[in-house]
Amino acid sequence: MKRRNFLGKVALGTMSGIIGSEIVFGASIPMDYLPIALQENDPFKMFSKDGEMVVLNDKPWNMEAKAHLLDDKITPNKSMFIRNNGLIPEKIDVQNWSLTIDGESVKQNKTYSLAELKTKFKRYTYQLTLECGGNGRSEFDPPAKGNQWTIGAVSCASWTGIRLKDVLADVGIKEDAIYIGYHGTDLHLTRDPKKEPISRGVPMYKALMDETLLAFQMNGKEIPLAHGYPLRLVAGGWPASVSGKWINRISVRNKEHDGEKMTGSSYRVPRNPVAPGEVVKESDMVIIESMPVKSLITFPKSGAMLNLGTKLNIRGHAWAGELEVAKVMYSIDFGATWRNCQLQSPANRLAWQHFSAGILFPKKGYYEVWAKAMDSRGTAQPMLVPGWNPKGYLNNACHRIAVKVL
Repeated sequence: MKRRNFLGKVALGTMSGIIGSEIVFGASIPMDYLPIALQENDPFKMFSKDGEMVVLNDKPWNMEAKAHLLDDKITPNKSMFIRNNGLIPEKIDVQNWSLTIDGESVKQNKTYSLAELKTKFKRYTYQLTLECGGNGRSEFDPPAKGNQWTIGAVSCASWTGIRLKDVLADVGIKEDAIYIGYHGTDLHLTRDPKKEPISRGVPMYKALMDETLLAFQMNGKEIPLAHGYPLRLVAGGWPASVSGKWINRISVRNKEHDGEKMTGSSYRVPRNPVAPGEVVKESDMVIIESMPVKSLITFPKSGAMLNLGTKLNIRGHAWAGELEVAKVMYSIDFGATWRNCQLQSPANRLAWQHFSAGILFPKKGYYEVWAKAMDSRGTAQPMLVPGWNPKGYLNNACHRIAVKVL
């Protein structure tokens, strides 16, 4: 089949967004033709990503940022990580896109067109932190299976959409509702239409939070194809895998959702600490919910060099799942002593917070600057990799950069 299969009949506007400019005379493009700019299968061009992004996998596509690429307060598309479990949808028919709400715990199944969702319900905009549950997996020893993320599978974009709770209220939810599960149009890697690559969800209390959105805009524009165009779920503060992309159905369940990647060891960690490499029974695993406190130094780039007597101004972001970050500290002596950074309040709940500090070094030589955040309950990041788990989830060890003083 032609290479157009990657995008299929994607709207012209979406192709223009991927290319980065208007496709002049785009209306004249033959049905079976894919613009040259998209024929190379170059992910940086296809997804409009910064050339320093790191590709971990192409089937499915998984890409992460380097720390310095995440310096923006609001993450732009060019620096946003991509985490897919299946193949990006090949046919996006926006005019006929719909969302169905069904399941054991709805009073009556209901289907909305995309236009209805955009006009019937009030719109909200929030900055929301999304982090892959496996961010930092590469540091675990023994190694854990899966994409070997380093530190760049995190973002905080501005999302616009409607609250999921408003849609659920319009449908009518039974008293026995305890979970929602999402369903999208992404394809299983086998291309078997009967298989879903991923179908996760959240408990009702998370689904009904103000900030849990059915989003159709990212940073004030249509959501890029790789990030869920034309409709996605965004539930900040939890593993990004619960924020399903290309959503066309949400099931309201009277039990814990049992879709793909909800059972077994997927997005679960041991209930109690285990020895590295230990086999853990499924019954002893618990679903990851709120993500742990974490921070990231985004400036300067690791390997910075400066002259003695010059102040180094560092900055970065910190986040703590459902909680707020109370403090961020830095150390230049490998954690022997810590000093406070300046910390800004979040733009809204579940947005990451920005920190900064000015550092003077006592003498010439090699240093490492470490950052450590503490959440509102007093829990701080561990200096090194936390307790091992079979899938390498929730590594929130202190981020550090190298600095040489000349």
